[in-house]
Amino acid sequence: MSGSTSALQGLYPFLHGARQDAGRLDAALLESIRQKCDDSLETKRRFFAAQGGRIVAAARAIADVYRGGGRLLCMGNGGSSCDAAHVAVEFQHPVTAGRPALPAINLITDTAMMTAVGNDVGFEHIFARQVIAHGRRGDGLIGISTSGNSDNLLTAFARARAMGLVTIGLAGHDGGRMATCGDVDHCLVVDSDSVHRVQETHVALYHILWDLVHTLLADDRGGLKNMETPA
Repeated sequence: MSGSTSALQGLYPFLHGARQDAGRLDAALLESIRQKCDDSLETKRRFFAAQGGRIVAAARAIADVYRGGGRLLCMGNGGSSCDAAHVAVEFQHPVTAGRPALPAINLITDTAMMTAVGNDVGFEHIFARQVIAHGRRGDGLIGISTSGNSDNLLTAFARARAMGLVTIGLAGHDGGRMATCGDVDHCLVVDSDSVHRVQETHVALYHILWDLVHTLLADDRGGLKNMETPA
């Protein structure tokens, strides 16, 4: 057996009919957990340290949308569609005492609408058509993309900007076209090449945005007592 073949069998024993050593495997898996946890925490620390001012500005923009009687529209693809749905739920159904419900529309929910537009016009228009139908000047549109290059988000951002909506983008890597298109008023970019680390940071980010928005709106409602919602 050559040295290279022996080395490969040591790295990938299961490919050669052998079983991995259980103790070594457990140690490797535990080390992988530690490394991934450290990387996730460091990605968040780096992002929030660098983007704090931009996050506050985005929160102020969303608060102004609600002050003006507007709504927040939410969009994303794949895992980011789940994040968009999560954003909408957070604003509509706050779980923290003293935080009132605020109007938010999840643009992912209407399967018939999305498949009709995708089939008849093109997938890149599935959100733009809904922005045309539901959006009003003064509303907000938040779009989430780990790459920042989703055509359907960019098309919707362009339409929203033309209609007078406030646009907020959550992206990863270098921000992609979302960061350079000129149609996103507030683009918050997680500087990481890992889709998982970007998504994990996005979850923390929109939870923080939600909290900041309610903090900014508290004075408008006369303090905590007047913000309380019925049980």
